[in-house]
Amino acid sequence: MACNMARILHVLDHALPLQSGYTFRTRAILKALEAQGHAVAGVTGLRHSAPAQPETSLLAEQDADGAEVFDGLRFWRTTGVAGGPPAVREWREVRALADRIEAVARIWRPDVLHAHSPALCGMAALRAARRLGLPLVYEIRAFWEDAAVGNGTGSAGSWRYWLTRQLENRVIAGASAVVTICEGLRQDLIARGVAAKRITVMPNGVDLALFGAPLPRDAALAQSLGLGEGPVIGFLGSFYPYEGLDDLIAAMPQIVAAQPDARLLLVGGGPAGAALRAQAEASPVAHAIRFVGRVPHHEVDRYYALVDVVCYPRKAMRLTELVTPLKPLEAMAQGKLVAASSVGGHRELIEHGVTGTLFAPDDPRALATAMAGLLHDRAMWDARRAVARAFVERAHDWGNAIRRYDPVYQTVLRHKDEKPRIAA
Repeated sequence: MACNMARILHVLDHALPLQSGYTFRTRAILKALEAQGHAVAGVTGLRHSAPAQPETSLLAEQDADGAEVFDGLRFWRTTGVAGGPPAVREWREVRALADRIEAVARIWRPDVLHAHSPALCGMAALRAARRLGLPLVYEIRAFWEDAAVGNGTGSAGSWRYWLTRQLENRVIAGASAVVTICEGLRQDLIARGVAAKRITVMPNGVDLALFGAPLPRDAALAQSLGLGEGPVIGFLGSFYPYEGLDDLIAAMPQIVAAQPDARLLLVGGGPAGAALRAQAEASPVAHAIRFVGRVPHHEVDRYYALVDVVCYPRKAMRLTELVTPLKPLEAMAQGKLVAASSVGGHRELIEHGVTGTLFAPDDPRALATAMAGLLHDRAMWDARRAVARAFVERAHDWGNAIRRYDPVYQTVLRHKDEKPRIAA
């Protein structure tokens, strides 16, 4: 079977029309694989249940096989509810998704199952792959036990943390090939004993057709938000505690002292939202901090256009040290200056003084000093933005990066008749 004609069924936690970094990466992967000549489709688990945000550009259609079609991409859903106590509930989720994968596979006839973390998706795909006699590619976008710690919904010493890690190890051991999004995750897997030759890095990328044409600054929108002429520091994304937005707000008095017209624009929402708003209201420079709630994805560019520097002050923890985020690449593609804390995930993407500015994490004073220097040195802005944009075009354009999957698919298809591994 020629790799460019492979039929690849992606197993997903959730997908379009839900809006998240997870769904945007999925969309980019599927679109780029299609452009390479592959046939692609997706199947989502029971957790794809939250109501979609209104999004006129993502209207659903139903095809003859029962799949939902969004943006030209097909997704089959797993329906029902998995009840019961913890662990039992999760196992029922795995079983329901595995059954759905098998049913979809008999309709669509894939050559490869490509499961994306979390481990529950991987376990369901592994179970289905063994029954169907198909190779399994397992892709790890983050260790979800660490994400739970970062989100405040889990703890590193809990039984759930341990169990999630064991489940992921089991999927990795049984998969035909393993993919991660960055070197930090790859090195962690190697330290666990996974053979380096089994792991391929598929870094986050940017669809330059979507992010490559920045809009002009909307003066009326800027005026309505009270941003003045700026400079404007911005963050556009989810408000999780690990994002460190409290440190950014804490740094604003020192930034405003150095740049009196500086403004902070925070676009999005999330678990830390209420605390951040309260902190901003109590700040001596509350007048310089503006919040905008979540906005439809097709309007995000309007807010990017208002921002001079996009800031990512992530806190230092296992999650942020290992995982590279997508947002800084999108900002570079938009022609924005990028400043970020010097955690491992940022250092893998950003070269200090070349493509962006790095500062010590968990330190509002260091953040403010770095930001004040960047805002002061406007003579280098255009050159910095051009270098960062060229970096994204060279190393993180999906159209080029997607070719890293080809040898993975070629290898698993070549060994399709072999039984899945039991040991990593």
